[in-house]
Amino acid sequence: MVNNKRQSRQVRAGSLAIGGGAPVSLQSMTSCPLEDIAATITQIRSLEEAGAQMVRLAVRTEDHVVHLREICQHVSLPLCADIHFNYRIALGAIDAGIDKIRLNPGNIGERWKVEEVVRAAREHDVPIRIGVNGGSLDSKKYPQVTPQSLTDSAMDHVKILEDLHFNDMVISIKSSNILQTLQANRLLADLVEYPIHVGLTEAGYGLNCIVQSSVAIGSLLLEGIGDTIRVSMTGDPVEEIIVGRKILEAAELRRAPIHVISCPTCGRTDPDINLLELAKKTDQVLTSRFHDRIEASGKTVTVAVMGCEVNGPGEAAHADIGIAGGRGGKMLLFAGGEKLRKVDVRNAVEEMADELEVLLEKLL
Repeated sequence: MVNNKRQSRQVRAGSLAIGGGAPVSLQSMTSCPLEDIAATITQIRSLEEAGAQMVRLAVRTEDHVVHLREICQHVSLPLCADIHFNYRIALGAIDAGIDKIRLNPGNIGERWKVEEVVRAAREHDVPIRIGVNGGSLDSKKYPQVTPQSLTDSAMDHVKILEDLHFNDMVISIKSSNILQTLQANRLLADLVEYPIHVGLTEAGYGLNCIVQSSVAIGSLLLEGIGDTIRVSMTGDPVEEIIVGRKILEAAELRRAPIHVISCPTCGRTDPDINLLELAKKTDQVLTSRFHDRIEASGKTVTVAVMGCEVNGPGEAAHADIGIAGGRGGKMLLFAGGEKLRKVDVRNAVEEMADELEVLLEKLL
């Protein structure tokens, strides 16, 4: 568990607390046009079901505010409006019932426009997220994209709001370069007490995105930096939530009710035993049967699927329960480091589930 968590002030976006000791929250963004209200609402609900705690929507024009208003009336999940350049869209979004806005105050023109947005945000208790990346820098003032220029640009926007005595801010600095992202966020964390939203922009798709986002976001979280996160993945945004949840679990910032561990296999594994399929089946069967009960207990049950008796129960002695490959179509069922009995590989997962049913009386 991260024990060096950076202390930040807390802001609230609707029902969601950000910073100030609140759990790190998980965000995503809709990918369908805002004017397709039904599709947008469906996607928000899918993201919520997957575990999102906030969803951001791109509000491109003033005409789209009417769509935003209807969407806000049909969902309970906190929503953030992503707005660029036009202060009137920000005012409309706040009036429509948005919970948070993403807007860089230095990009919307004259000071009076910023004052209007701040006034409305203050009246409706709506925080403002400042978001800076390489593409948003003022190229005249910051000709080179560096960790320092990214941080300085973010602080330019922060100062505008601070001068107006507005402090309900969340700040985000992202780059497609992992080292730039890490270094800029470290600089930022030393300069402000505002919550920080962490992510890696333009992280790609599939495995590349998973690896790069895990390195960038995970590194900062393990250093105690980050109050909200988003995995920016090309494709279905629900996948962002799944990956983000796994990152939080790996950093021990979110509890996994059922934690399945498995070995990579080696020459000791019986070639007739498909350990990958057994691990997948274990996850599916135990999650379906026990997830809600274990979740309600506030505990985690560790389950091992191992290729041989050397790894299980040896290396997996810490697991609450597990199976380990043997020979001749048999597997060893074990619990708490103790061998229980041999089971047929064809029924191994089901027998482990039945044994776990009994063990849960002691474990929970």
